[in-house]
Amino acid sequence: MDLQLLRSFLEVIDTGSFAAAADRLHVTQSAVSLRIGRLEQQLGRPLFQRGKTGVTPTHAGREFRRHAASILRSWEQARMQVGGAETPATSLAIGAEIALWSRLGFRWLDGLLEEEPRIALRSEVDGPDALMRRLAEGTLQVALTYSPAVRAGLDCDLLMEDELILVSPWEDAQLSDLRGRYVLADWGQDFLRFHETALPDLPLPDLQMALGTLILRYIATRPLAAYVPARAVRGYVEAGQLFPVEDAPSFAQDIWAVWRNDVDSQLRDLARGRLQAAISQVQAEVADLIGEE
Repeated sequence: MDLQLLRSFLEVIDTGSFAAAADRLHVTQSAVSLRIGRLEQQLGRPLFQRGKTGVTPTHAGREFRRHAASILRSWEQARMQVGGAETPATSLAIGAEIALWSRLGFRWLDGLLEEEPRIALRSEVDGPDALMRRLAEGTLQVALTYSPAVRAGLDCDLLMEDELILVSPWEDAQLSDLRGRYVLADWGQDFLRFHETALPDLPLPDLQMALGTLILRYIATRPLAAYVPARAVRGYVEAGQLFPVEDAPSFAQDIWAVWRNDVDSQLRDLARGRLQAAISQVQAEVADLIGEE
């Protein structure tokens, strides 16, 4: 069984569209269509009903979903257990949105390896919808996200507030200086509502980016300001590459850890402890940037 066929099938189920699944998988729509066709040939049953507004799973498609998820989960578990020369003491598959790996996720990995050197870790990046689906399937055990989903079998832990601050590559910037020199970082609908309310005199620019903390690399070498997480921008501020816009309000965005509730209790306690240690480090480092004592 080609695992790409299963992943494509689950993405189509999740999105209800070949085109949307192709976007998530970073392949063409025709490639997704071909994969689904091959899978239907192998199973001897149609898995989707095609329509003008999208696709819906047939009875066979709904039945096959749990089997596809189980196959992928078993494969991931087997890969982690036999992937190293030495048998690991335990294993943990962690996913996170791209903006949450910097500063927080990587420190968490370091702490886990320091606490349990024989732990087998797999780390991945994805969007919030895909992370929640993969948790439900069991191919991930925990995920860091701004947008948790309440589902059976998953537990949500509120970790901390991620402070978004407005920075620019020139010193002493004021909000009134930013017209024509501002890029909108897409941090979700709550941030857009904050933007409309708190920054009525700063119109939404034509240039918008949904790149997470990668936007830092862009604005650090261009005359553009943007909202970014304080925890991620600290190094740029210390290096004199970026500067907080002093009269700009900050925006607090919640960070969550979403766990499968079948994760071994000892492993979860260990992982939670190291995650809290990483959070404490981050909060101490960014306190000066967000005006805390």
